Amino acid sequence: MISVGMTNNTLESLAVEYFKRSQGQWKSQRRYYMLNQEQEPQEVESLLTIRFLEPDAPELLELAQLHQLQPKSALSCGTVVSWESNYTNQERKANYGSTIFGILGNKLYRDRGFATSKPIIAICSFNNPDTLCLRTEYSGSVFEEEVKLIGKNYRTRQTIISRAGQEITIGQYLEKRI
Repeated sequence: MISVGMTNNTLESLAVEYFKRSQGQWKSQRRYYMLNQEQEPQEVESLLTIRFLEPDAPELLELAQLHQLQPKSALSCGTVVSWESNYTNQERKANYGSTIFGILGNKLYRDRGFATSKPIIAICSFNNPDTLCLRTEYSGSVFEEEVKLIGKNYRTRQTIISRAGQEITIGQYLEKRI
């Protein structure tokens, strides 16, 4: 893992390059497997738009305020991710939204979490320059994510959600640049 013994400046520079390479439009196909239930996997298709944010972007300044960060500790960069999602094997209405990400040291600040509308912080690291790893904990759950860039046009993501030390959900994603 690259983050072991890595300086915050090195980690932040990897994040800047990673976020820049991730910007654009993506089609995401994913499945959620519920591990302790006899249930068919949930299948979801999403259109994602990822926009890179420079350190002085208004969205990052708002995010820093939301997390009560001092103005001098400005976030080094970030992204805004917007989505439109549809469940393909269930009758559910479309889901629309966006979230803001900002990086400072080994922390990824978000304006909201996967399962909460409250601001959250993830610990981030890199296995290599193409693979961002995140660990987030809130509301008694742990979210471990790995997002890997494959060339210029593909990404894979895997999310493992645990509660009380027991894995309960696995999300697997294939994303293609459009």
